[in-house]
Amino acid sequence: MRGKRTVISALVALVGCGLALGVGIVLERHESSAGAIQMDRRTATAAEAVRSETQRYVDTLLTTAAAAGAQDELTMAEYTALTEPLKSMNLAGATSVALVVPASHDQVPEVQQRWRQRGLPGLELLPYGTGDHLFSVYVTPLDGNDVTPGTDLIRAEAPAAAMADSRRSGEVTVSDTYHLIVDQGLPPERRQSSFVLTAPVHQGPDQRFLGWIVLGVRGQDFMGATLAQAGQGLLDLALRADDPERREVIVASLRAAVPGERDLRRTVTVEVADGTWALHLAAVGDRLPGAASALPLAVAGGGLCLTLLLTMLVWVLATGRERAEARVRLATAELLAGEEQSHRQARLLTAVLDGISDGVGVVGPDGRFLLHNPAARRILGEGGKSAGPGAWPDHSGLFRLDGVAPYPVEELPLTRALRGEDSDQVEMIVRNPLHPDGRVISVSARPIDTAAGERGAVAVFHDITDRKHVENELRGFAGVVAHDLKAPLTLVHGYAELIIEALAEPGAGPDAVEDALRSAGKVISGADRMQNLITELLDYTAARDATMRIADVGLRELVDDVVTTRIDAPGVPEAAPDVFVGCLPHVRGDRVLLRQVFDNLVGNAIKYTPPGQAPRIDVTAEVDDAGTVCVQVADRGIGIPDGEHAAVFDSFHRASNGRGTPGTGLGLAICRRIVERHGGRIEALPNPGGGTIFAFTLPTECVLTPTA
Repeated sequence: MRGKRTVISALVALVGCGLALGVGIVLERHESSAGAIQMDRRTATAAEAVRSETQRYVDTLLTTAAAAGAQDELTMAEYTALTEPLKSMNLAGATSVALVVPASHDQVPEVQQRWRQRGLPGLELLPYGTGDHLFSVYVTPLDGNDVTPGTDLIRAEAPAAAMADSRRSGEVTVSDTYHLIVDQGLPPERRQSSFVLTAPVHQGPDQRFLGWIVLGVRGQDFMGATLAQAGQGLLDLALRADDPERREVIVASLRAAVPGERDLRRTVTVEVADGTWALHLAAVGDRLPGAASALPLAVAGGGLCLTLLLTMLVWVLATGRERAEARVRLATAELLAGEEQSHRQARLLTAVLDGISDGVGVVGPDGRFLLHNPAARRILGEGGKSAGPGAWPDHSGLFRLDGVAPYPVEELPLTRALRGEDSDQVEMIVRNPLHPDGRVISVSARPIDTAAGERGAVAVFHDITDRKHVENELRGFAGVVAHDLKAPLTLVHGYAELIIEALAEPGAGPDAVEDALRSAGKVISGADRMQNLITELLDYTAARDATMRIADVGLRELVDDVVTTRIDAPGVPEAAPDVFVGCLPHVRGDRVLLRQVFDNLVGNAIKYTPPGQAPRIDVTAEVDDAGTVCVQVADRGIGIPDGEHAAVFDSFHRASNGRGTPGTGLGLAICRRIVERHGGRIEALPNPGGGTIFAFTLPTECVLTPTA
C-alpha cells in the first residue's frame, strides 16, 4: 500500500513539472511578439491624439470664420469680441488670429481707408512689391506679443499659397512649414518650423468673398504637449511636413528618456486640414509593457512550487484518512452555518421588500408570480399571484396611456423579459377596483435565471401619477406661452412695416431714412426669426404629443403636394429644383405628420444647395420581404460632415458646415419624433455622388399595398 501511494505521488510530481515548464516556454515565445503588438497599439493612440488636436484647431478656425461672415459689416470691435474667447482655449503654439483681405496694388489706398473707417484709424498698409497683396487688417495676439496690422503676407510663399487654395476650395487649408514673419527677427536657434491655417470668409446672402481668417502656429509649441502625452515616456516621436521646396522638415519632436537601441519603428500619416503629415515613432522593444518580463520564469517557478505542494497534498490525503473525515465534518458544519446565514438574508430581503414603496414582482417561466411585495399588490390588485400572463391586463386593468386601449400582453415588460429582453420605465395606466380613477405607473423589467435553471423575470413598479400630472401642466403652459407670443410679434412686424412706409415718403432726410429703414428691416428680420422659432417649437411639441389620426396615406400624393408647394414658395433658388419621385407605396399613418416629414426633408434639400447650383432631389421607396417600407430622400447639397450624421437629429443641433444658413435646428428633430411615433427609425447617410441621403422606415403594421 505504501509503495502504491509513493508511485501516485511521483506521477503527480512528474506531470506537474512537465506542465509548469511547458507553460513557461509558451509564455516566453508569446512575449517575443508582444513588443510589436504594443508598438502598433501605441502608434494608433499617438496618431489619434495628433488628429484630435489638429482637428480642434481646424474646428476653431471654421467657427471663427463663420461668425465673422455672419456680421453685416465686420468692425474691429466685432472682430475683437469674436476672437476674444480664443485666448482662453489653450491653443498651444498659436501666435495670433488675423483677418487678411486681398487688394491689388491700385486698390491699396481704397482698402486702407475702408478698414480705417471700420475701427482702425491708424492702419498703415505696407505693400510688398507691385502685384497683388494680402494685408492683415484685424489682428488678435494669442501669445501675449503685440502684432502690428498692415503686414503684406504675399511676401511669404507658404501662407500665400495656402490662402489661394482655401479660396478655391472654400475649406480650411494648412500651409507648408516655414518661419513665421513675426519670428524672422529671432536668432536662428530660436525659430521654429511653423505653419498657418486659413479659412475663407463669405458675407451676406450672396456669399461675397471678404478675406481669410488666418491662424499662425509654432510647430514645437503646438504639438510638444500632445506628443509628450502620447509617448508616455516610452516613445520617440517626430511630426514631419513639407516646406515650400517640398523637403520634409520636423514640425515637432520628442525623445523619450529611455536608454537603448530603438529597434521598433513605425510611420503613419495624419491628415491636417487639406494636408497630410507624417508621424514617425521609435521605441526600445524591451522597455514596452508586456514585451519582456519575468512572467515566464515566475509561472514556471510557481508551477514547480504548486507541483511540490500538490505532491505533498496527495501524499497527505493518501496517508490521512482521519484528517479527511475531520474535514468532511468541518465542511458539513460550515454548510449548515451557510444555510442558516441564507435564511437570515432571505428574511432580511423580505423585510426590505415589504418596507419599500415601489412594487417588486418576480415571475417564473410559466408567468406566474413567485414573489409579490405589498406595494406591488397595492398597485396591481390582489389575487393576481396565480394568474398567468394572459390574465394580467384583465386582472390588473392595464391600459395604454390613452386610458382606452388595453395594453397588449406581448408588449408588457414582464412578457418581454420572459423572452430575454430588458425594459426600462415603460409607462401605462392601471385601473382596477383599488384604483377606479386610474393610476399612471412606470415599469422596468429584467430577465433572471430561476433556481431550476429556467428563465424568469423581475419587475419594479413605480407610481408616477403625480409626476405625470405636473408634466402635463407644464406642457400645457409651454404651449399657451408659445401661442400667446405670436400675437405681439405680429404687432411688431406690422408697426415696422408702417415705419418703413412713412420714412420712405418724400421729405425725410436721406441719412435718417436710410438708418430708419435699416433698423426697421432688422426689427422685421428679428420678428420673423422669433416667429419661425416659436412655430417650430410648437411643431416639435406637436410631433411628440399630438394625437395621431391613423388613416390610409398615399405617399406619392403627399410628396407631389410638398414639391409643388416648395417650388412655388418665395426664396427658391433661381435654378429650378430637379425632383425625381419614384414608385411610392400607400401606408397607414398620420397624414399631417408624415407630410411634415417630407416638407422638412425636401425643404432642407433645397435650402442647403450651394448658390448657383440647381437643387437635385430623388424621392424613392422600397418594400422588403417582411413588408417594411424604406423611404429615401437624396439630395446633391452641401452634405453633412463626417461624424455629425447622427447628431443632426438632436434638438437645436446644426451641422457645422450649414451654420451660415438661416434655421433653428429643430426640423430634423421633428422628423425623428414623427418617424419614431410611427414605429420606424430615421438616419442620415452620405450620398456617394455628393450631398446626403435621409432614409426612414415604417414597420410592417403601417404598410399597405405598394402603388405607382
